[in-house]
Amino acid sequence: MTKKIIILFILFAAASVLFAQAVPGENLTIKIAVAGQGDELYFWWGHIALVIQDSDTGRGRFYDYGIFSFENDDFFKNFAYGLMLYKCMVSSEDRNIELYKERNRNIVYFTLDLPPEAKLMVRDFVENNVLPENSDYYYHHFKDNCSTRIRDIIDMAVGGQFYEKYGQMPSGFTLRDHVRRHTYHSPFYDWILNFWMGQVIDTPLTVWEDMFLPEEVGKRISEFWYTDSDGQMRKLVPSETDPQIIYTATGRRPVLEFPRKQWPSMLVFSLLLSALFGSFFFMYSKKIPAGKVLTGISMSLCGLVFGVAASLLYFLNIFTNHDYTFENYNMLFASPLLLAAVPLGICYAFSKKPERQFIYDLLLRLLWLLTVIGILITMIIKLFPAFYQQNLPEQMLMLPIALLFAFQPVGLRQIIEKVFRSRKVM
Repeated sequence: MTKKIIILFILFAAASVLFAQAVPGENLTIKIAVAGQGDELYFWWGHIALVIQDSDTGRGRFYDYGIFSFENDDFFKNFAYGLMLYKCMVSSEDRNIELYKERNRNIVYFTLDLPPEAKLMVRDFVENNVLPENSDYYYHHFKDNCSTRIRDIIDMAVGGQFYEKYGQMPSGFTLRDHVRRHTYHSPFYDWILNFWMGQVIDTPLTVWEDMFLPEEVGKRISEFWYTDSDGQMRKLVPSETDPQIIYTATGRRPVLEFPRKQWPSMLVFSLLLSALFGSFFFMYSKKIPAGKVLTGISMSLCGLVFGVAASLLYFLNIFTNHDYTFENYNMLFASPLLLAAVPLGICYAFSKKPERQFIYDLLLRLLWLLTVIGILITMIIKLFPAFYQQNLPEQMLMLPIALLFAFQPVGLRQIIEKVFRSRKVM
């Protein structure tokens, strides 16, 4: 009898241990992987993914909401028109970590302290997302991307408390501020991207909206506390072990804490260019043949650069769904008409007849004068909040050049002298 009792006790104890170990969700560990900047432009804002590790299998699954869906029909055309289909995919955790290391990108893990039922809910949700019929979604750079999708999953896991805390909290930033924090090191991309983006990205954000950036998600989950289903306060990311630095990149430029003022450097660069172009006009005034050619070519090249940028700006505003380019007052001073400076500048440079050169000169002056007027108008309307746009760097690059081409006295005086001289001969 005693042996039977002992055997039953052992069986009961074993069953209790097995039952305790079989609580659904306890075998899962949910982590957020935040990756730093990459070399490609679209990786300058970092990346984020959700990692689920299963202690039963010993494997980790890497859920990524930032996969280009190239196999969709007309991907590049849809991309141009703002209908960007992205895909959620799952792959091996180890494989992805090695890939980020190879590409010299920071990787940081944040382990989420969630109850078992919340872990199961997250796993079931993301597993449903990666099904072929559910994996595609229309990507938006600021409103629906790899980071906002992870942010929303976190909010779901804590019963909406994440949004409750950050949904209305002012951040002190605008979308343009965040863009410039990441593009400051490349004057070209900083200028052109902000030139194309309109007034709509100059609206103050909430902390919730800040989390279109992976680094912002990492920052907020590190400080966040929530109340679980038992009424207990829990820190979402336990500070004892996290964040866990998986890999530290070398030689990467840091992301600025606050955006840098870019307009002074743009103004200095424009003044230097204007001085160079002004030297061509000086050569022309001294009757150096190369001066006339160089002045015409300089106006032609500037018309090409600014005209192409303006044409893309008009295309983005009128024909696409890239809503962050809308309400762009740069359209008042930069228009596709500037492309007319390309043939006019070439004709100005190589024209032999003073009368024709006089016409080319006047038309070029008119083009650049319209640019000057447009810049001045957009500066004045900034005084009214409804028309405010953070476009001073864009204005400062174009204004000195446009002023020089519109008001330089040398070329016109030379042409008038030639016209009068030819008429006297007649």
